[in-house]
Amino acid sequence: MRVAVVAGPDPGHAFPAIALSLLFRSAGDDPVLFTGSRWVPDACAAGIQAFPLGGLAPRPEDDDLDAGQRLHSRAAFISTELLPDLERQNVDLVVSDILTAGGGMAAERLGIPWVELSPHPLYAPSKGLPPLGSGLAPGIGFRGRLRDTVMRALTARSIAQGRSQRSLARTSIGLPARDPGPAARLIATIPALEVERPDWPEDAHVVGPLLWEPTEALLDAPDGESPLVMVAPSTAFTGAEGMLEMALKGLAGNGVRVVASVLDGGPEVLPDWANAGLGRQDELLRHADVVVCGGGHGMLAKALIHGVPVVTVPGGGDQWELANRAARQGSAVIVRPPTPVSIADAVADVLSDPRFARAAATAAAGARRVEDPVSVCHEVLARSTPRAGR
Repeated sequence: MRVAVVAGPDPGHAFPAIALSLLFRSAGDDPVLFTGSRWVPDACAAGIQAFPLGGLAPRPEDDDLDAGQRLHSRAAFISTELLPDLERQNVDLVVSDILTAGGGMAAERLGIPWVELSPHPLYAPSKGLPPLGSGLAPGIGFRGRLRDTVMRALTARSIAQGRSQRSLARTSIGLPARDPGPAARLIATIPALEVERPDWPEDAHVVGPLLWEPTEALLDAPDGESPLVMVAPSTAFTGAEGMLEMALKGLAGNGVRVVASVLDGGPEVLPDWANAGLGRQDELLRHADVVVCGGGHGMLAKALIHGVPVVTVPGGGDQWELANRAARQGSAVIVRPPTPVSIADAVADVLSDPRFARAAATAAAGARRVEDPVSVCHEVLARSTPRAGR
């Protein structure tokens, strides 16, 4: 199978796309990746054919403060930029990241099947859940269900506006206004971070987190036998600022060691009980006793599949939602607002209470109950109608 994988430059979306491309290659398929130019050399070094994704840069007419316009109008432009590349690569299937919808639009324009990749839980609205982002558990009893109904009504206008923007973007490139959607959805999370819903879509498949390490370097933990705290500041632009600095200040004198996994730079001066830099996170997690992170899906899922409990310092985006899901599952403590003292207290709570580690171990065990994303894509291609001339 010749498959194109399309994702934007944000690490939380580019890294899963690279991981999926490697899975395709391991299965004997022929993947080609389109993503942000920063990650193209790394993907090529890993053995993947990769190219920069065109159309990512804002245009003069774009209003990036309007999330819907940014997502849908930019997607239409990306699809036009991507179209000749997909034709040149002669692909059979497209896998398009949920925030880079232009890949799906380009596939639809070419008449080839496409699959949506969600590198996080399923965020589609549900008649049985409160709106995404609230962080709330589903309401129980009459009052709880009424609360969720009212909240869904309050967000319905925004959802309708997004659908209208999507239709407008589609018609601007010659597609029907009504979006038929993907042939399947890959939900790249673990069951512990999903929420039961009465209307789970038949085309949605939980496939486990798609994880890729951007380096082969190993980051040494400070010497000693005291508990090891791994700090992983968010890579998202919506992440909480100053997390590492606050953690170092709060944990000073608390009898722990700290290793900070940072993608770009780090503090120039560190105490002897701390180290920071770019290193394989999977290796660090084999030794960590607790993780301090923003609650973004990539780091949160990675910690939990290693059975490591988490202190979350959520910023914007979906981090509040995910932090609350992990806290309800029992493997995380939420810190908001963050201060050196509140972060240190949360770390002490997690280290002193074995229930957090047990809940993380339960999440890790449940992570095995997922589908194979490559098999899902093969099934999609097997039941699709071949394009004319193929």
